Amino acid sequence: MSEISPPAALAELDAFISAAFATQVLQNPSVVAVERIADAPPSWYVRFSGTAKENFSAEFELGQRSLHFSSYFIPPPQDNHDQFYRHLLQRNAKLYGMAYTVGKEDAIFLEGRLANQLITAPDELDRLLGSIYAYTEEHFIAAARIGFASRFA
Repeated sequence: MSEISPPAALAELDAFISAAFATQVLQNPSVVAVERIADAPPSWYVRFSGTAKENFSAEFELGQRSLHFSSYFIPPPQDNHDQFYRHLLQRNAKLYGMAYTVGKEDAIFLEGRLANQLITAPDELDRLLGSIYAYTEEHFIAAARIGFASRFA
């Protein structure tokens, strides 16, 4: 289990993450905007611009032990349920630091946690944003074609 971060360390992480995300908006063309959405716990809303999935976002929440992130991936499938979930479970085995999960209203999310003590360099947050972007772009069309096959017919 991760160590609990004291309030001073959380305040430092909050500022560090905010600065790293602001840099992403300036330097990463896939990151369209970042909005700080709460003070307790500190949270951010990051908007991406993609190709396979034109617009998508991720929410980040800094807790006492870890930075939790979640990105809405796709609604629950209309077709080929077994094949759809099998496809995503097989993809989960190859993801680094995150997984496809079933969330509110049975929608599919890409979620994960990063221990606070691992947030030590902007590169780690860059890797995290890059992974969310890459996994969404790589897997979205195949998942949509399986789970919504009748719309592609």
